[in-house]
Amino acid sequence: MTQKIWTGRRQLLRLSLGGAALALLPDGATVEAALKRVSRFNDVAQAALFRPQTLAPTFAQSELTLPFRFNAFYSEASVPEIDEQQWRFKVDGLVRKPGAWTLKQLKALPPRTEITRLVCIEGWSAIGQWTGVPLWHFLALLGADISAKYVAFTCADGYYTSIDMASALHPQTMLAFGFNGQDSLPDEFGFPLRLRIPTKLGFKNPKHLTGLVVTNRFTSGYWEDLHGYNWFAGL
Repeated sequence: MTQKIWTGRRQLLRLSLGGAALALLPDGATVEAALKRVSRFNDVAQAALFRPQTLAPTFAQSELTLPFRFNAFYSEASVPEIDEQQWRFKVDGLVRKPGAWTLKQLKALPPRTEITRLVCIEGWSAIGQWTGVPLWHFLALLGADISAKYVAFTCADGYYTSIDMASALHPQTMLAFGFNGQDSLPDEFGFPLRLRIPTKLGFKNPKHLTGLVVTNRFTSGYWEDLHGYNWFAGL
């Protein structure tokens, strides 16, 4: 019940803000232009409402969703096969220590395990246990400029997205490499590395990560560019 209230209030507020933004549009605005303005308005409003230390709900192991639902912009048969020995996670941009990390190096960092709910924009949700490196800690190791605006991600499956720095530094945001007690992620859920960010909708949780860039240049995301989804996508 707590989760439904927590999510529902923010959805209602986003809808209310969207209506307010529409009312401010000039009469001659096209539908497409109107939607873009509403989207930008929602992004700004959600960023203003975001509280960096407010935690998303966590759950008990008895509440895990089994089986966990697969979701991507392709079928499960098309999940990329990644060779761990060849894979590297490349970091660049506004960091003092750019470079490439192996999965073994990432797993050697102090891990965090948390059971949280992934909420899909399609209307379903699933609870899973995730283990990984808190992103704030990883950025600190890189010597990242945390005054930068964005952290952008690339993926082996062609997906891409970016998040605001405040969300990147949230204590529950992690680079996840383990799932439901397993040392590694199953292929279909993002092997070898994915972003897990329970304060945002599921499409802001990219899988099969290949790189991270700390930047002041806005780069949007796959679904934002394809279908005009709100970029901030907060819960």
